[in-house]
Amino acid sequence: MTPFKISRRRAVQTLVGCSTAWAAPLLWAQDSVAVNKDARLIVVFLRGAYDGLSAFVPYGDPHYASMRPSIAIAPPDGTTQTTVALDTTFGLHPAMANLLPLWKDGVLSVIPCAGNPDATRSHFDAQHHWETGTPGKSSGSVGWMNTLTGLRKDTKAIGVGEANPLILAGANPVQLVPKGNAATQQGALGNERTRDAVLKLYGGQDTLSQTFRAGADSRMQTAQTLTNDTNTTMGAPGMDSKEMAAANNGAGPAKGLLLDAQHLGTLMRRDRSLRLGFLSAGGWDTHANQGNVTGALANNLGDLARTLVQLRRDFAQPNDVVMVCSEFGRTSAENGTRGTDHGHGNAMWLMGNRVQGGRWHGGWEGLAAEQLHDKRDLPVHNDFRGVFAQVLRHVHGLTDAELNTLFPGYAWDNSLQGLIRPYKK
Repeated sequence: MTPFKISRRRAVQTLVGCSTAWAAPLLWAQDSVAVNKDARLIVVFLRGAYDGLSAFVPYGDPHYASMRPSIAIAPPDGTTQTTVALDTTFGLHPAMANLLPLWKDGVLSVIPCAGNPDATRSHFDAQHHWETGTPGKSSGSVGWMNTLTGLRKDTKAIGVGEANPLILAGANPVQLVPKGNAATQQGALGNERTRDAVLKLYGGQDTLSQTFRAGADSRMQTAQTLTNDTNTTMGAPGMDSKEMAAANNGAGPAKGLLLDAQHLGTLMRRDRSLRLGFLSAGGWDTHANQGNVTGALANNLGDLARTLVQLRRDFAQPNDVVMVCSEFGRTSAENGTRGTDHGHGNAMWLMGNRVQGGRWHGGWEGLAAEQLHDKRDLPVHNDFRGVFAQVLRHVHGLTDAELNTLFPGYAWDNSLQGLIRPYKK
């Protein structure tokens, strides 16, 4: 029998799992802008293209109900089965009613027609554009959040739940934590004899050995921290279908997002140098049987809302901002299988004390056919890069040059003036 062989690199991946990726020393960008050194940014990415018109419901638009005869959310009547009114145009899906206090407190806002200026309807291309900050370019493997860690000294990034998100890929070290209850397990490293043998094998000073030791330490410390945390209470189920799993691109289901958010909060509270956080959830590619106040999408939206409430508990410091986005939206009208197909513009959420909440921002021209992209989708009135730039400039103090490094060729969005409140010490 031929003996089984495994490379040292594969051994690193197998034994360490999701851990810290090591790199060469960082080069810090120098500038004269005053930086809020306590600022933290959490990005929640909904893979598969969620239906923003069901989450942030334009119930006041005269075309909404007729475009969605089976899946429209009914206008508000004060019951729990209808839209939760926010103003005379928009409201929340009833499964997201627990976000209403955040809206009333002025810390939650939505940009209803944000997105990728490239009109691709490919999950993979669109996600690549969002994660690298370069619409229209599907090559390259450096994520803009990884690049951002190199622009600010003592700023580290952490991703929870997804093995290798592109947005965190690059030369700078990041911490990657497994999804669900796997984050509390040390894996093969939990066995003392195995751990001692492998650490002896990787005891050198070469790059691979250093990578393994850093990853092993991270995996074990993370598991110990989360095991001792009292918030670890729930697991994550499996994927629904092969097609949806492909659109999810490695992200776990929305059901597990709350636990991942709890883990993220625990780890970022313990290490204040972790100022950039990433979460993701799949299961949003609702081509058929989408449902309205109940169903698969309603369940996912309920999980998302509970996650945002949890994130608000953990990230409520003056300069914390949470942002929720997806690669593109879905068609304004439902399809023949009571679902929605790939669209263009979508609702983007922002939460934090610095956010001018309790109102929506950006462009909205309604659902009349002549106002829609290709007469079927929400247009993109606000480039996603311009939205991120508002937060990164006003809260994190990035310069124009640094923003152009993250998002080459982006344009500053004057229509979002007032989205972020002035800094107060």
